[in-house]
Amino acid sequence: MFDTVLVANRGEIAVRVIRTLRRMGVRSVAVFSDADADAAHVREADTAVRIGPAAAAESYLSVPRLLAAAARSGAQAVHPGYGFLAENAGFARACDEAGLAFIGPPASAIELMGDKIRAKETVRKAGVPVVPGSSGSGLTDQRLAEEAHRIGMPVLLKPSAGGGGKGMRLVRDESLLAEEIAAARREARSSFGDDTLLVERWIDRPRHIEIQVLADGHGQVVHLGERECSLQRRHQKIVEEAPSPLLDARTREAMGEAAVQAARSCGYTGAGTVEFIVPGDDPSSYFFMEMNTRLQVEHPVTELITGLDLVEWQLRVAAGERLALPQPEAAPRGHAIEARICAETERVAGGRVDFLPSAGTVRLLREPGGEGVRVDSGLTAGDEVGTSYDPMLAKVIAHGPDRPTALRRLRAALADTTVLGVDTNIGFLRELLAHPAVVSGELDTGLVDRDAAALVPREVPAEIYAAAALLRHAELAASAPKAEDTASRSGASGWASPFSATTGWRLGGEHAWTPHHIRVPGHDPVTVRVRGPVHGAEVLIADGETAVAPIPARLVEAGTPGRALLEWDGATHVLTCADDGAAGHWLGREGRAWHTAVFDPVAAALRGGSAAAHAGALTAPMPGTVTVVKAAVGEAVTAGQGLLVVEAMKMEHVIAAPHDGTVTELDVSPGSTVAMDQVLAVVTPSADPSAEEASEAPVPLPGHPRKGRHEKERR
Repeated sequence: MFDTVLVANRGEIAVRVIRTLRRMGVRSVAVFSDADADAAHVREADTAVRIGPAAAAESYLSVPRLLAAAARSGAQAVHPGYGFLAENAGFARACDEAGLAFIGPPASAIELMGDKIRAKETVRKAGVPVVPGSSGSGLTDQRLAEEAHRIGMPVLLKPSAGGGGKGMRLVRDESLLAEEIAAARREARSSFGDDTLLVERWIDRPRHIEIQVLADGHGQVVHLGERECSLQRRHQKIVEEAPSPLLDARTREAMGEAAVQAARSCGYTGAGTVEFIVPGDDPSSYFFMEMNTRLQVEHPVTELITGLDLVEWQLRVAAGERLALPQPEAAPRGHAIEARICAETERVAGGRVDFLPSAGTVRLLREPGGEGVRVDSGLTAGDEVGTSYDPMLAKVIAHGPDRPTALRRLRAALADTTVLGVDTNIGFLRELLAHPAVVSGELDTGLVDRDAAALVPREVPAEIYAAAALLRHAELAASAPKAEDTASRSGASGWASPFSATTGWRLGGEHAWTPHHIRVPGHDPVTVRVRGPVHGAEVLIADGETAVAPIPARLVEAGTPGRALLEWDGATHVLTCADDGAAGHWLGREGRAWHTAVFDPVAAALRGGSAAAHAGALTAPMPGTVTVVKAAVGEAVTAGQGLLVVEAMKMEHVIAAPHDGTVTELDVSPGSTVAMDQVLAVVTPSADPSAEEASEAPVPLPGHPRKGRHEKERR
């Protein structure tokens, strides 16, 4: 066994590998970029070596720097984790040439299976069924279009290199092929440095099922059962489970044997995964998709149902040991389900949901525990989450004696998970796990995209606005002049003017209303009025011409930091909270989180100018980099026409014209770095309905009724 292993990765997988190394008594070496100097994996390791600036190309993707770090630290082996260089044959070969053991398959196997075209041809010869599609590499755009026509629509465009769903495009309309081929090539080139594409027949409502394999250097290959990975969006997995609720024992064994043959066909060693596409109405008709020549993100579910540590077996195989694992005959031990927590923002528009990368500082972090719950995380409070790397932050995995128990435990664990300071998908995952089709096991790879809009709340709960206003109210009260401060300035003793109190004290006994302007990103600003002290206030949330009755409210700070109780409208709400400085507060409940920012309408108008107020202003939906600009000032455009492409975390988002009109402002160029909500361009409508006539009337103050107001139910 090795004495020292360098982990050539970051985040939760680096922490995961380091913990197994520690248990085995092997010294661990972490590497880090400048952006990760204080990251969890750096603190977990025995030794950490800086390898460069934040840009991945100059740090985690730099083979010379990684090899230099290994030599400097005395490492004998390198564990690549997943992502970055994990499936890079050149890196595996460079490690071998440097006298380092690469904890993964040989470079030849990575090279073969990393080329999806050659991989399909190889496993087909080994008797493994493959998806009908194009053959040969280096196909031109015209040849790809011809193959798509031959196969018949719909088709799936896939990069030949890489994995993780990046660059994959489902095309149902043949007239869109040219545009989709160009986009797929662009994303593949950006992600993998190779824009070679293939085209395959698309199977409607398919299931994505994969088989975990282990192979040693002595000719033994075993499979460890399957994982169901059908819950995906944008072709990227978000929930995985083992075993699959679809397969029977006979199909499971047949697919396992096919996976073993696929691994043998390329001379595989170590841990790997063979992925299959399976028609939901005919599980026996499974097709090979690809082989991932590394440890998978979802490997914990296999570990929980087998009792094995796959990282340990990777190390043992790389050290030359034989597998002490005859092909398992026993059924899986219970059921395990994993949810991936990602830094992302949900934006609902036109009946669809966009999941966009998010960024920020982790203000509050609480991870779950309890029976059957496991957390793989690389996150700590105070971490800066940027857009330089993959958005996955952590994984929560639950195990139980059966599938319903595992589902319940995972939903409860996600409810107990708090990440404040950066938007995440935790709340969405909880809703997804309660979806009737998920509960029943009737899954397919399109389920999330079809039903995502129904799983994302359209409105912010009224009690969140109330809590945000009360927190702000309490802060103003704390900063108001105290009696002793006033006395020291005036020479008086123990008296302060009641008119300076933020409770709104006035002569006559009735407090005045104090307005608080609150904005949650993705929603219009809301004015919340508070009257009285926070331990016994009235709160009124008014909306334009509509009035609602004031509601008694009380904000109780609990003994635990970061936790508050809100008594609101006859109910008590337990909230997590974190101060975001002058920007406002973060509030969380049962996995969901809201950034409740202080909104200054006057400052916003001055800062945004005419472009921000313009109905045709196009803003950045996420922090990132502009990679493509397809329009120019003065150009006439049509509604839905793509004008710009913004990329973050290797994800592209097309910014389209909201209506027919003319591009009157364009403030960015390719390579521009942009912040979320930054104005990128303005499209002036062909027929402007005159914004002046539609100007918003001021919200009426309570006690001053406006003609035509009507009562509205309390939210």
